[in-house]
Amino acid sequence: MFHARSFRSQHPTFAILISVVVLASSVFAHANGRATTSGWFLQNPLPQANELLDVSFSDANSGTAVGEVGTIVRTTDGGATWVVQTSGTAEHLEGVCFVDANTGTVVGYNGTVLRTSDGGTTWVSQTSGTTERLLGVSFSGPNVGTAVGDAGTIVRTTDGGITWVAQTTGTNNRLHDVSFVDDSIGTAVAQLGGIYRTTDGGATWVSQTSGTSEWLFGVCFTDANTGTVVGARGTILHTTDGGTTWVSQTSGTTFLHLYGVSFANASIGTVVGLGGAILRTTDGGATWIAQTSGALTLRAVAFAGAMTGTLVGGSGSIMRTTNRGATWVDQTNVIKQFLTDVSFTDANSGTAVGTGGAIVRTTNGGETWVPQTSGTTEILWGVSHADASTGTVVGESGTILRTTNGGGTWVNQTSGTTEDLFGVSVVDANTGTAVGGRGTVLRTTDGGATWLPQTSGTNQWLYDVCFTDANTGTAVGLDNTILRTTDGGASWASQTLFGAGYILRGVSFTDANIGTVVGDGGMIFRTTDGATSWVDQTWGGGAFLRDVSFTDANAGTAVGAGTILCTTDGGTTWVSQTSGISADLYGVSFTSADLGSAVGSGGIILRTEPLATGVPGSTPPTTRLFQNYPNPFNPVTSIPYAVYRASHVTLRVYTPSGRLVRTLVDGTVPPGSWEVSWDGTNHAGTPLASGVYFLQLRVGNVVQSKKMTLLK
Repeated sequence: MFHARSFRSQHPTFAILISVVVLASSVFAHANGRATTSGWFLQNPLPQANELLDVSFSDANSGTAVGEVGTIVRTTDGGATWVVQTSGTAEHLEGVCFVDANTGTVVGYNGTVLRTSDGGTTWVSQTSGTTERLLGVSFSGPNVGTAVGDAGTIVRTTDGGITWVAQTTGTNNRLHDVSFVDDSIGTAVAQLGGIYRTTDGGATWVSQTSGTSEWLFGVCFTDANTGTVVGARGTILHTTDGGTTWVSQTSGTTFLHLYGVSFANASIGTVVGLGGAILRTTDGGATWIAQTSGALTLRAVAFAGAMTGTLVGGSGSIMRTTNRGATWVDQTNVIKQFLTDVSFTDANSGTAVGTGGAIVRTTNGGETWVPQTSGTTEILWGVSHADASTGTVVGESGTILRTTNGGGTWVNQTSGTTEDLFGVSVVDANTGTAVGGRGTVLRTTDGGATWLPQTSGTNQWLYDVCFTDANTGTAVGLDNTILRTTDGGASWASQTLFGAGYILRGVSFTDANIGTVVGDGGMIFRTTDGATSWVDQTWGGGAFLRDVSFTDANAGTAVGAGTILCTTDGGTTWVSQTSGISADLYGVSFTSADLGSAVGSGGIILRTEPLATGVPGSTPPTTRLFQNYPNPFNPVTSIPYAVYRASHVTLRVYTPSGRLVRTLVDGTVPPGSWEVSWDGTNHAGTPLASGVYFLQLRVGNVVQSKKMTLLK
């Protein structure tokens, strides 16, 4: 593929998201009346992309979910909208417990404990007294709670977390979860079938006989006697005598790990786990009925009453039921498939491909991504477009698909091979090359009507290919393989890259001479002489790099396992960038030095783009709300936003409870970059109190939000 890629020097500032819409994570500054470029912001999934590991609801409307990289999301309307909250940490958060709509505690890695008394508007770090990972937490009231974690760690508070006191369990096994029904009676579960019980608030913990050596991940008690434990390989255990005896129940699976369990009462409960498993019982577990989620992994479940429940899991998945689980509604704007590659031909038109035959398309720079019908369930590994209408996709088992109408229809083409095809590069409507397993190279000069095999001279797997014109191309693959052609593939010459045993996964050339390849172990190599010689630019971070894109000789970006690297000097220096997500990235495409997209696991789509000049009438590439400045502010702040087409625009200020206090814009706005000021007053001109307020920009179906702080 002919990749185009971009550099961002700023780290993004991640802000609050209200409703399931795009949240641009950006940095805004002024220099001679012009705005700087933005950072990386998430387009899918929304409201955020990190895996959610636990969820707690205090009533049918008020709930909080926590997850990787300090993620906390909150709803006060039963999940119709989820707000990303500021946790103040980048540690993985594993457990959450709310005792009412305002009072909650979160625990996580390195002994992290966070506490809120205002529904998460502010989270305060507490001292747990341990650096072990804390994996579960349970409170019986506002003040009395217990957290458990690695190496048998149990810590207890009776003063709302002001002090946490270590308790002794008698085990060094990892404790995964804990459930208390009152201040005294609680149960913790552990690896290797461990179950531990206290009836005196943790002064003593007694080991119980579980009857299994499987790891146990979740526990839920509805009263002092009745509880359920779930774990590895479909394990479900049930007790009606406080754990004196544990009875194994039939889950219907012996290979899926079950991670979370929630019971509304002694009879009605739900279990979730690996593979998006949902199991439901209405008879205390005598029978468990499988339900469909469509998710890859579900980590936790919380019911508030018998009817209303919420599931959370991988890639920020949130699902909701109001009918006891008969149906589950996705509350996130999510493309769920694993995305493997992406190709843009201009600022607006792009296509991403992935698992299960997934093809998604945008014509507005990623503001919306629309699924297209591929006609296959094979994994699609590569995509390349010659223009906005004409493109080719390749994948498993020799799959080649072709469109000439922007993906309105995809036509299956005959490749003549059953080898997996991993990379494709098209240079015009007729000419393209695909590469794949066992040194496979295929070539078309008639738009794919015929694909002819070429002799690559290798049996190594080839993972990517890049042509800069009809004749000049480079392919890379297993065992440091680099192949080069200057005659359209009539002959391929092997080139030497020092060492062996590594995998080269991505290649990008900006002209016949200047190119970069990336691969495992942070490998980066650069050529300026048409691949005759290569200079080692390997990044010291060591992450697997899976794709690379340059738009000119200097500006390029490589992506990989939780990694984004950018250069503005042809790779002499590579700078790591922060995307705010921990997922792996597999594909990247830029159409200019500062405009592009990256895709990856869990349907991740990230976007970075320039701001338009601060001149009314200039056309930015997308509608965006940027962070106000200064922030915090007193008494006046400026709020920049951009509109890419003439639209009806509203820009409003809300309190954290959702009360509207000021409308700043309400009318038709021409395309361009704009800025309004707010002086911290309401509609009547009365100064508002210090605190947090939320900006909400609405343009058609696009809603974007930011948090700002008024200080006095």
